[in-house]
Amino acid sequence: MLHDKNKINDILSSIPEERKVSFHNLHNIIVKNLPNGFEVGISYGMLGYVVPHSIYPNGYHCKPSEPLPFASLASQKNSINFYHMGIYADPKLFDWFVTEFPKHSKQKLDIGKSCIRFKKVDDIPYQLIGELMQKISVKQWIDMYEKLWKK
Repeated sequence: MLHDKNKINDILSSIPEERKVSFHNLHNIIVKNLPNGFEVGISYGMLGYVVPHSIYPNGYHCKPSEPLPFASLASQKNSINFYHMGIYADPKLFDWFVTEFPKHSKQKLDIGKSCIRFKKVDDIPYQLIGELMQKISVKQWIDMYEKLWKK
C-alpha cells in the first residue's frame, strides 16, 4: 500500500496549478463519502476508488491483478474527469444523477457511459458527487459487477 500512497501523492502533486484546488477538493469529497470497504489506490494510472483484493480476491475480470474498480479521478488535457462505474451499471442511478445535476451546477452535463467531464472547475457539484459516492455499498457493487460482467 505504501507504493500506492507514493503514486497517489505523485498524482496529487502533478495536477496543473489552475486545477489543483478543484481536483484536491473533488478527491477529498470522494474520500469523505466513500462507503466502508472501498479504498483509495491507483487504477489504470488514475486515482482509483476500488474494492481491494482483501475483500474481493478475484480482482477485475479484465486484469485480475488489479483490484475491482468502482470510481476514478483524472486530470486530462481539457477537463477533470470523474469515472463512476455505478452510473454505468445502474440505469436508475444514471437517471437520478442526470436529473439532479442541473440542481447543483450551472454547466451543461458532459457525460459518457461512466465518465463525467468537468471543463469549468469552478462549477463542480461537490455535494452531488458526495451523494453519488454514498449510493452504492461495496456489497451492492460486487453483486452488480458479478451480475453484469463476471462470466
